[in-house]
Order: sequence, then structure tokens, then C-alpha cells
Amino acid sequence: MSAPRVLSFKPHLRAQGTGDAPFRPVLAAEELPPGSMRRVTVGDLDVLLAHTTEGIVAVDDRCPHMSAPLSIGLLEGCVVQCPLHEGRFDLCSGDPVRMPTTGGLDPDGVYHPTWSPAGLPPKTDPPGLKAEARRLTRVRRFRYYPVRIVDDTIEIALPADPTRSDAREGADSASD
Repeated sequence: MSAPRVLSFKPHLRAQGTGDAPFRPVLAAEELPPGSMRRVTVGDLDVLLAHTTEGIVAVDDRCPHMSAPLSIGLLEGCVVQCPLHEGRFDLCSGDPVRMPTTGGLDPDGVYHPTWSPAGLPPKTDPPGLKAEARRLTRVRRFRYYPVRIVDDTIEIALPADPTRSDAREGADSASD
């Protein structure tokens, strides 16, 4: 059986601090079958590993809207749906496919109003601070962690944590 493919990403979407970061083994490749997602945690960093139709990808396990864990959302092809506000995000391109129900600014600064899922009453957006906060909340594009597969083990390039003096010493193994 051949090793799974690794998804390539646009260089400008590379996660900060991963340019010269060491690769760390995080999961046996067999533990991430096609169409699945897993959270791996190293130190205080939670990473979403997803086996999309285009290959394996690693991004922060946080919705680019309000930081909900995407690993408990739904994966269809390359698109992951957030469990909190039903936003849909393309793991292959980094872009939103459908803005969250709360609306807001897309990565290019275009405003999208609130919306309601089919069968639910229309969402109202009364004026006030909450409406202003929603109007100014920007959905970000994903930032990617470089991935490689060595000896049937998925490895991710992870930056050192500058806030810890041990620079992630002892955090070399990932846990779910």
C-alpha cells in the first residue's frame, strides 16, 4: 500500500514560525484514514489533521471565525464545517466556502449579513454592540503547518513556543 499524499499549500499561507521548524512525529498514517480528521496536541498547540480527497493537511484546530474546534465538525472532500456557526471552509485553498451564520467580514474585507439555516426562522440582527462586533469580525484564511510522512508516520513542522523556557522539551509526543 502506498503512503497517503500530502496536500500542498500556497507559501504565503504557511503558519508563522514553521520556516525552519523541526518536524515532529504526531500520528501513525493508518490512524488517519481518508475522509477523517483528528486533533493532535503538542504543548498548548492543537492541530487539526485532515485526510481530504486531495491529501493530508494540518491547520490550527480552530475555526477561522470564532475558534471552535474543527476536529468535531464535518469533513466533505476538502471542506470542513464548523460545529458552532455552520461556516464551511476549504482546507485545500484556505478560503471560506460559506460564511458562518453570524455573518461578518470575509478574508478580503467584504461584509456578509447574518443568515439562518434552512427551516429555521430568519435571524434578526438588532443594532448595538453585538451587531457592531459581528459586522467587524473577520474570518481568516487557514494557515498551514508543513506535513510529511516518514516510515508510515505523519510528521508536522511545528514552531518552538517562545513563551516557554523549555521550548516544548518533553512535548515531542502528541496526544489526542
